[in-house]
Amino acid sequence: MQRIIKNNEVVDETWHLLPKDATLDGISNCDDLIVPLALWREHAHALKARDGGLGVWLDAEEEAEEIGDDVTNFQVIALNFPAFTDGRNYSNARLLRDRYGYKGELRAIGDVLRDQLFYLHRCGFDAYALRADKDPYEALESLKDFSVTYQAATDEPLPLFRRR
Repeated sequence: MQRIIKNNEVVDETWHLLPKDATLDGISNCDDLIVPLALWREHAHALKARDGGLGVWLDAEEEAEEIGDDVTNFQVIALNFPAFTDGRNYSNARLLRDRYGYKGELRAIGDVLRDQLFYLHRCGFDAYALRADKDPYEALESLKDFSVTYQAATDEPLPLFRRR
């Protein structure tokens, strides 16, 4: 079972992340699922009618605006980082938290490494599914890498010079 970082602790993964080409065939009514955006678009009513938890995941080329009006339907929104160097979902995280008021779990998935966690947290992420070859316990320490931030962000709306 995969272990993830959630709310500053390492926990067992309890959600099922469906692949991008998933269909409704064989989906359990009571499992907690994180579905790809395309499946959500096509089968939103059927997915909402299920008994299990519901989440959605966006790939880096998909925009937060595509689910902006639907965020209250999701317990988890996962944003995929296909490569360490692809930062598009940092912006999506800020939009989901700040513009669309999403209050549920915001999870980073894909090529997620220790060096990103502090900055992901600043953008509103509170859960991280690290790359399979990385240790979540070691990565957890990176959330404390910096004690002071200068810029405003989702986790601190005031820049340093305004916090005096």
